[in-house]
Amino acid sequence: MKNVGVWLDKEKAYVVTVGEEEVGMMTIESNMEFFNPKGGSRSKTRWGPQDVVQDSKYLEREKHQHREYFKKIIAQLKKADQIVLYGPAETYERLLKELQQQHPEIAKRVKDVSSADSMTSNQIKAKVRDYYIPSARSQA
Repeated sequence: MKNVGVWLDKEKAYVVTVGEEEVGMMTIESNMEFFNPKGGSRSKTRWGPQDVVQDSKYLEREKHQHREYFKKIIAQLKKADQIVLYGPAETYERLLKELQQQHPEIAKRVKDVSSADSMTSNQIKAKVRDYYIPSARSQA
């Protein structure tokens, strides 16, 4: 049985695999650009036309980058029996939505989705391990 927990934000994802004896962890970088569009500019003539910032262009680019990022994560989830998703922002919810729309067979294996603040890699491992092995909490 392969239990997997994923903590993700826009920059990177930590995929934690909990086995019978060991806990493995893998980091996936998003390689996303952070867009900072500048405002439009005025014409030299009075009451002239303004240049408009094309937000749709930036949003479309971001959407495609999210999809590529999620493909990398989903590739690691294909063999999982149970999946939990965590994260500090709405990125984990976007991943769940992507799973439900494009990969319903994987989305059925998602057991829990919850928000979690920024954490160290050891805290992420412990959180996922404690989810799947509740007795680990009482032993620590």
